[in-house]
Amino acid sequence: MLRLVSRALKSLRFGILPVPGRLLAVLFFIFLFLIPVITSSPYIMLLTTMAAIYTIFAVSWDVLSGYSGQVSFGHALFFAGGAYGSALMYMHFGLPPAATIPLGILIGTALGVVTCFPALRLRPPYLSLLTMAFPIILEQVVRALPARFAGGDYGIRELPPLAGSPVQSYYVCLVVMTVSVLIMWKLTDAGSKNIRTGLIFHAIREDEIAARATGINTIRYKILAFAISGIFASLAGTLFAHYRTLVSPAYFSSFTSFLCIIWVVFGGIVSIYGPVVGVYTLYVLLDFVRVTPAARYQTLILTIVVVVILLFMPEGIAVWIRDKIERECPRCKLSNVAWRKECRACGASLR
Repeated sequence: MLRLVSRALKSLRFGILPVPGRLLAVLFFIFLFLIPVITSSPYIMLLTTMAAIYTIFAVSWDVLSGYSGQVSFGHALFFAGGAYGSALMYMHFGLPPAATIPLGILIGTALGVVTCFPALRLRPPYLSLLTMAFPIILEQVVRALPARFAGGDYGIRELPPLAGSPVQSYYVCLVVMTVSVLIMWKLTDAGSKNIRTGLIFHAIREDEIAARATGINTIRYKILAFAISGIFASLAGTLFAHYRTLVSPAYFSSFTSFLCIIWVVFGGIVSIYGPVVGVYTLYVLLDFVRVTPAARYQTLILTIVVVVILLFMPEGIAVWIRDKIERECPRCKLSNVAWRKECRACGASLR
C-alpha cells in the first residue's frame, strides 16, 4: 500500500505537476466531481450527465478513427446497438440495469465487430461509406420489426433508471467516464512500456503496408480497434438508455454519428483529451443556446463555430491550447512548460 502511494506521489510530482496540460486535466476532473456540491440545479445535472455519456462515445470514435485510421461514419451502430441490446434484455427478460448494461455492451460490440469484417476488405474511403450504411440498415430493420419485439417506430420506453436520483446517476456516469477515458488513453499511448497496442495502431494508421511488412497482423489489430471502440461506444449507449429510460430507432441515425465526429474534430483528433474538451465545450454551449431565444439558430451557430475552428485551429482547440502552454524536448521528447529554456529532464535547449 505504501509503495502504491509512493508511486502515485512520484507520478504526481514528476508526471503531472510539471506538465500544464495534465495539470489542467486533473483540475478539470476535480471540478467535475465537485459540481453537485456547487449546484443542485436539475438542468445542470442533466447537462453534465449527458456530457459524460457523450464523452465516452466521442473518445471511442477517436480510438477507432483517429488512432487506428479506420474512419467510421457509422459509429451510431455501436451506440444504438448497446442501447437496444440493454433495452431488449429488460423488455423480454426483466433484468435490472446491473445485468442489462454488460449484456448490452456485449450485443453492441458483437454487432459492430461482425459488420466490420466486410468493411476491412475495403480501402479507407469505401470503408467509411460502408460503415455509414450499416446503422441505416439496422434502423429500418428495427422500425420494421413488430412493436412487441423491439418497440417499432416509438422505441422502448419506461426502462429502469440508472440510479435512484439525478446526483447518483451523475456520479455513476462520471466515474464510468473517467475510468473509460483512462483505459482508452493507456491503450492508445504509443509511449507505453507495457501495452503496445497504441504503437501498433499508430503504425497501421501511418503506413499499413509497412506495418504488415514488419510482421504485424494488421487485420487482427484493426478488428481489435473495432472491438475496443465498440465496447466503450456500446457502454455509452447503455448508460444513455437507462439514464433517459427510453431507446428510439433515431439513435441509429447518421446525425448521431456525425455529431460524434464534430465533437472530436472540434476538440482535436488523435488526442484522448480532445474529444473530452470537444464534448464539454460544444455540447454544453449548444445546449445552453437551445434554452435561449437563439434556439432556432442552433445549427447555424454549430456550423459557424466548427468552421472557425477548422480555419484557425485545424488540429482542434485542445491541441492548439496544448501547443501554446507546452513544449516538447527535441532530445528526450518529454513535455515541458512552454516558457522553460531548458528541458527539465535532460537539460537540452528548448529555444
